[in-house]
Amino acid sequence: MRITAITCVKNEGPFLLEWVAFNRLLGVTDFLFYSNDCTDGTDRLLDALADKGGVTHLPNPAKGRNYQMEALKNAAHQSVVKKADWVWVADVDEFLNIHVGDHTIPALIDACQSPHAISVNFQFFANCDVADFQDRPVIEQFTHSHNPDLWCAETAIEVKTLVRNDFPLQYYGAHRPFFRAKLPPRKRPSWSDGAGRPVPHKFLVAANPRRIRKFPAHGARAFATLNHYALRSLDSYLVKNDRGDVNRENRNFDDTYWRERNDRSYEDRSILRYLPQLNAAIADLRADPVLGPLHDTCVRLHRDKRDQLMTDPTYAGLYGHLRDLPPYPPGEFDLMTELGLDKELTL
Repeated sequence: MRITAITCVKNEGPFLLEWVAFNRLLGVTDFLFYSNDCTDGTDRLLDALADKGGVTHLPNPAKGRNYQMEALKNAAHQSVVKKADWVWVADVDEFLNIHVGDHTIPALIDACQSPHAISVNFQFFANCDVADFQDRPVIEQFTHSHNPDLWCAETAIEVKTLVRNDFPLQYYGAHRPFFRAKLPPRKRPSWSDGAGRPVPHKFLVAANPRRIRKFPAHGARAFATLNHYALRSLDSYLVKNDRGDVNRENRNFDDTYWRERNDRSYEDRSILRYLPQLNAAIADLRADPVLGPLHDTCVRLHRDKRDQLMTDPTYAGLYGHLRDLPPYPPGEFDLMTELGLDKELTL
């Protein structure tokens, strides 16, 4: 089975080897990376990975600032995507955690009875009071998240989607594929959640703008969860804030973004089942005489960027502000204070 992962990156160098190694453990056979405006060695490391095989690295084709959507439009025409049995569109801070069989993508597909698409809900993992960037697996460092069925005040949580090659594709979206609105019902794809259940109808047909890329997570993670490490360390969050994201250049990740994702009320260590194999796979990549030094350069430049940002009073202030925020989503701590419960909490 050929499985191609598509992703867009900018200054993600320190995290590339872990993400590639992890997805190979899941059964991903090919990678299509798009990069733009990298200053930390991400592009050089991707070129070296491409030389080793199994990785395609292309410059992002976007003419404006809509980097991800332009790349996905281009990706649909690439042979590494067209020849794939399944396509997985995800970001480098997202890790598919499969709970069934041998914990691979083929096992998930079998459990869901091989539909045209499988959408898996996010679970946002908190910062866990990790201030310093550490050059070790992200999945090992961050093990607490929100209640998996409730994010802030939302029961509907965003998804990412595995897509079978015969899906009646109009275009790939970042969170889900789309088919033509006028496609007859008998030709609509079979589509399951991460528990093998049919996705809600309004999500399937993209009938509700508020539910185009999310649906209720309760009961939807029996077979798989999508662990999203959107914050990582406080150091790395500053660098992320500086570079923007793949959809909006110079986007500011203010404290609302941080607080929404820094709920650490629930411990979930299930993804650590992959850690022994992951550590071995990363060690093999880092032992390569080309890949190892390039990875080390990315790590050094990541730390240098953090040090540079901390000389800016704005970023230093942001660092201190985020460090001191209580680890609760917007509104929750205010309610605790109103009820007089805040003094009982250890922040």
